[in-house]
Amino acid sequence: MAAVTPGADAPAAGMPGVDPPGADALDARRAGAESGPPVLLAVGETMAMLAPADGGGVADAADFLVDAGGAESNVAAHAAAGGLTARWFSRLGADALGDRVLRQVAARGIDTTAVVRDPDRPTGLYVKDPGRGVRYYRRGSAASALSPTDAEDLALDDVAVLHVSGITAALSASARAFLGAAMARARARRVTVSFDVNHRAALWSAAEAAPVLADLAARADLVFVGRDEAETLWGTPRDTDVRALLPAVPELVVKDGDIGATVFADAARTFVPALRVEVLDAVGAGDAFAGGYLAARARGFDAASRLAAGHERAALTLRTYGDSLHDTSTPPSLSAPPDRTLA
Repeated sequence: MAAVTPGADAPAAGMPGVDPPGADALDARRAGAESGPPVLLAVGETMAMLAPADGGGVADAADFLVDAGGAESNVAAHAAAGGLTARWFSRLGADALGDRVLRQVAARGIDTTAVVRDPDRPTGLYVKDPGRGVRYYRRGSAASALSPTDAEDLALDDVAVLHVSGITAALSASARAFLGAAMARARARRVTVSFDVNHRAALWSAAEAAPVLADLAARADLVFVGRDEAETLWGTPRDTDVRALLPAVPELVVKDGDIGATVFADAARTFVPALRVEVLDAVGAGDAFAGGYLAARARGFDAASRLAAGHERAALTLRTYGDSLHDTSTPPSLSAPPDRTLA
């Protein structure tokens, strides 16, 4: 736990100073995007994921699932299923795993044409061993070499939402600088910045991560954070405490696992309970929630309906093994009229 004052002093490492977030950034982008669905650009590492096909342990498994897993591309997949035009940018190794990751991400309806292939660094890998945890092999990966130069190359002209997460800030110093530069460029172009805190304890300690993630969150238009995650990082046990820490963020979503989620926006607080489902694998549910929420938001849904759409995408993921999207059907809330409010 660390005491932090977001944005009070210098920007986080690699984060150029930017103007305070504007609450109407997405609406401004949507007004100029009449030719098709709003565009979401998700940026961050996607790795190859290896997991036993039967849900058992690695040591005894005969067959394995090889999939592409990454927080930001997962969000893009769920947003695409909700009707957005989704793009993903990162760096992958010029290797067989990179080929597979690129093909699998593209198969989820995501534009991957801007992804950079690195001949000198490998694609990251992680292995899921049910009941024993996850082992990451990402040190020195292609994505860890992301830098401000990559941020300058991002095509943002028709982008409505840039979605990023705190995972990128933990990969390396250059990746943290990339994240700051990408957010600043997006804000300068009135692109809504969506930021998922996504603290990964395996990458950095709470003490190290807390001030950086709070500062990044304070510079976004829309923030997703888990209630327990916020308590670990910032000592904020209630959603109202998180709001007090980040009072200037125009839209703050605090997720509380199987209890539900709360959004603070337009001077209002809205809570929607989570759906009750049989959980096979919880990994990736937060990404699914964010993707569903962003898709509903882009279509003009009210706060309660945005939260409901997030819960429905999360429920799809909770009922499957693996981190990524396999059911591309649109949830009921995304087919409903914009004024529908779901409990």
